[in-house]
Amino acid sequence: MADIRVKICGLRSLADMDAVVAARAAYAGFVFFPKSPRNLTLDQARALVLASPPGLAKVALTVDADDAALDALMDAVPLDMLQLHGHESAARVAYVRARYGLPVMKAIGVADASDLAGLTDYALAADQILIDAKPPKGADLPGGNGLSFDWRLLVGRKWLRPWMLAGGLTPDNVADAIRLTGARQVDVSSGVESAPGVKDPAKIAAFVEAAL
Repeated sequence: MADIRVKICGLRSLADMDAVVAARAAYAGFVFFPKSPRNLTLDQARALVLASPPGLAKVALTVDADDAALDALMDAVPLDMLQLHGHESAARVAYVRARYGLPVMKAIGVADASDLAGLTDYALAADQILIDAKPPKGADLPGGNGLSFDWRLLVGRKWLRPWMLAGGLTPDNVADAIRLTGARQVDVSSGVESAPGVKDPAKIAAFVEAAL
């Protein structure tokens, strides 16, 4: 399964960054959402990004962030991509993309086939699509809940933009998920943790090895 690109999300320490680099992941994700156990301050994120090597794509995950919050983020942290993981409309995605001049990835929560209906509009507005498991009602987090969805919903589907599979992936199931869906990119957070927000270097290495 060559040319699979892996994103490890929710990094919080230099040790996390070292593990991601050693495993040869393509993307490093940083969470800016106070309710998340993976949330970072701008200063923490800046230090991690500045310590990362060239070629590793640095992605900021935000949830329904307003312009003021995004302005502060962009001023403080040198990033390669913005990931919008809230209820942002396609128009909001296009606006953010134009305002900041960075590629934008829009996360879409999926529980059944009806949730895929809006992907075309988002694909026109974003540079990439992240297809994640829809969080349960009342959940505090829009992602990183360790939940998956029926991957068979994605079989044979194509969109106008590159897409990434997320939701409940682990070192044990990521290879099967890739084979079933045809995903060329995968994203993981809780699936490579020993506790919420605590990354496990061995699990990161195993996940990337299984995906590649």
